[in-house]
Amino acid sequence: MSERKKVTLPALFKKVAEGKPITWLTCYDYPTAYFQERAGIDMILVGDSLGMTMLGYDSTLPVTMSDMIRHTQAVRRGSPNAFLVGDMPYMSYQPSSETAVINAGRFMAEAACDGIKLEGGAEMADRIAAIVAAGIPAIGHLGLTPQSASALGGFRLQGKGALQAKKIIDDAKALEEAGAFAILLELVPDRVCQIITERAEHCIIMSLGSGPHAHGQLLIYHDLFGLYPKFTPRMAKVYGNAGELIQNGLEQYVAEVQNKEFPQPKNYFGMKDEAYDELIQMLD
Repeated sequence: MSERKKVTLPALFKKVAEGKPITWLTCYDYPTAYFQERAGIDMILVGDSLGMTMLGYDSTLPVTMSDMIRHTQAVRRGSPNAFLVGDMPYMSYQPSSETAVINAGRFMAEAACDGIKLEGGAEMADRIAAIVAAGIPAIGHLGLTPQSASALGGFRLQGKGALQAKKIIDDAKALEEAGAFAILLELVPDRVCQIITERAEHCIIMSLGSGPHAHGQLLIYHDLFGLYPKFTPRMAKVYGNAGELIQNGLEQYVAEVQNKEFPQPKNYFGMKDEAYDELIQMLD
């Protein structure tokens, strides 16, 4: 495959203007990033969901900036051309705008990100504004925001009622006015997503389980291929059950080793008889 051009902000807005949906996936490691690069994925999110999918936590809250930077660096090495977004982990931006800018800057300087993402509505508009003022592209995140899932009543649909839906719509406009170039809507009703998309003037709206009316779609990579054993969200489509394939392969390996069927001669190396005989003489 010939090397593609670097995906830039103007390139993303050009796709929106042409009515071409943007593709976005999470990624946390080098080999997966390499595959996504070859597939032509537009955007990659190194999500704090790695706390669950890669580190085995029950939530995203324990994830640190050091965790995020290390994984994001690996993803950038695997995918030099996708638009790479670093996900701001819990308490890396909530304390103050200064904290937010410093940590957003780490993503750009240490991991060669193209932008960052943070959760929250109008209450985080000043963080978005400060990050953008520092020259860092920023993405907002509304609806189900995992870092505040306990306050939202768990991992469930947000904006079912008119009052809550209006707040999400108002929050989206506040983030856009603060300078967010994109907003992710996670687990929001499709018609609410459609309203926000239609009202966006200079902001890309992305959907995660929020319907087809956004400018593009995001999915969690592990959900696409059955790689997160605890559950598969309703919003995900399994494109290939790699988890089952891996499990079967592991079980076959265990059985073959125990039954002395592995390794076969083609799986290891020998030495010439004369070299072996010389070795034995040296040992004697």
